[in-house]
Amino acid sequence: MHTVVFAPDSFKGTIGAAEVAAALAAGWGSVRPGDRVVLRPMADGGEGTVDAFAAAVDGAVRVPVRVTGPDGAPTDAAWLRLPATPDAPGGTGVVELASTSGIELLGERRIGEEAHTLGFGQAIAAALDAGVSRLVLGIGSSASTDGGTGMLTALGARFLDASGAPIAVGARGLAELASVDLTGLRALPPGGVLVLSDVTNPLVGSLGAAAVFGPQKGLAGDAIERADAALARLAALLPADSETPGAGAAGGTGFGLLAWGARLVAGSAEVGELVGLPGALAEASAVGPTVVITGEGAFDGQSGAGKVPSYVAAIAVDAGVDALLVAGRIDADADTSAFAAHASLTELAGSGEAAMQDPARWLRDAGAVLARSLG
Repeated sequence: MHTVVFAPDSFKGTIGAAEVAAALAAGWGSVRPGDRVVLRPMADGGEGTVDAFAAAVDGAVRVPVRVTGPDGAPTDAAWLRLPATPDAPGGTGVVELASTSGIELLGERRIGEEAHTLGFGQAIAAALDAGVSRLVLGIGSSASTDGGTGMLTALGARFLDASGAPIAVGARGLAELASVDLTGLRALPPGGVLVLSDVTNPLVGSLGAAAVFGPQKGLAGDAIERADAALARLAALLPADSETPGAGAAGGTGFGLLAWGARLVAGSAEVGELVGLPGALAEASAVGPTVVITGEGAFDGQSGAGKVPSYVAAIAVDAGVDALLVAGRIDADADTSAFAAHASLTELAGSGEAAMQDPARWLRDAGAVLARSLG
């Protein structure tokens, strides 16, 4: 008998992490019904971060909020209030960029230079207005490349052109940026601001926000160069280091938060500690044979830089257990050498479209495939 720990991320836009874990466990159990199953759904700061905290922390309360989405449309979202602690007597507010300014809010549309983070800042302001003593911010799954200027605008900062007028929101407005006024920027809460980032990229350059992630958000050709130059202009005006790992996260929102005084950490590791994943692996491996199964929607060349699968693979090594991987698709440039076995829903279903139409079904099949690989 093995202990099998299921620690997947959500499959962005199709199925949440808890449902992924349950479907994989059902498939595994159909082949190896005698194994002990432990569910530890994960997140890395992107979509599903609020859900992960809500599931892990007793007494957490969702607080509805209406914000301006990345395309300017009214968007209903929620932030999470965690119970008071000695370090945070007013409670901790957990706010997720994905649900307020995220790319999934746009459906199939990609609006490039027009997208912004204003709604994320509005949700942060709502949590501050509610009196929280500390903030935890997840910044994955962004729709924009605005350097976090939309967010900071909602918090009281002013970004001005040469005439002293406010610039437009989004990366397009950054091209006109001449000065920044931070005198009205809200103070950090007493317990500070912890930012969960899923990448380690700098703000600008060949590994920066525009060059690496811009094409996913609708930037192409000259627009990528314009956005990179605009972010460099922003970097010269704000009090933060653009080379800080994670400054380029969420289209530069990581950099904007650094300028506010926040602290960036690896989102996967923070959530992993919260849900008790390292302890679960250590405890299980001390008793008997153990494997851990992780996954995400697209396992590609970026997955090794702070995403959930890379974090799980690393702590599996520390615990002396094998890690197995499931993904909606596994790209040709992806390095799967850290995993003893892997399964792709696209391959099982015959196409990416078929896999996304019924992900739970193919996740169950993937769980069964991995169970058979154990022998």
